[in-house]
Amino acid sequence: MAAVDPRTLMWTAACEMIDRAERLHRQFFQPTVAAIGELSWEPPIDIIETDSEILITVALPGVDRDAMKVTVDADGVSVVGFRRPSAIPRGSRVHRLEIPYGKFERRIRVPAAQLQLDRSELANGCLTLKFSK
Repeated sequence: MAAVDPRTLMWTAACEMIDRAERLHRQFFQPTVAAIGELSWEPPIDIIETDSEILITVALPGVDRDAMKVTVDADGVSVVGFRRPSAIPRGSRVHRLEIPYGKFERRIRVPAAQLQLDRSELANGCLTLKFSK
């Protein structure tokens, strides 16, 4: 049986991790088709529940508060808005554009009829919604 070079094993593991990271990125920032046929993207979210509240954090890098709308109805919570593309200086070369821009929409199914929105805060590129039960 031939000996395996540990450098080959490390290189293979590193390539697999990069592939996994790219798959996760595509999963979280995948474009979707909205009900009116308009292309949009879904921002990733975190949902944390305690005995007394539910916290929803929506990743919205570079989105202004006035460029989004939060709606709470009997089916859940909707966050809809628009992210402007970053300014690209004239004459520059773009190597990668991974942060999505354009229209976004995220529908979060929670029993919103039993929830009361207490606070919403936009800080550090994340919208945090705090609901009391």
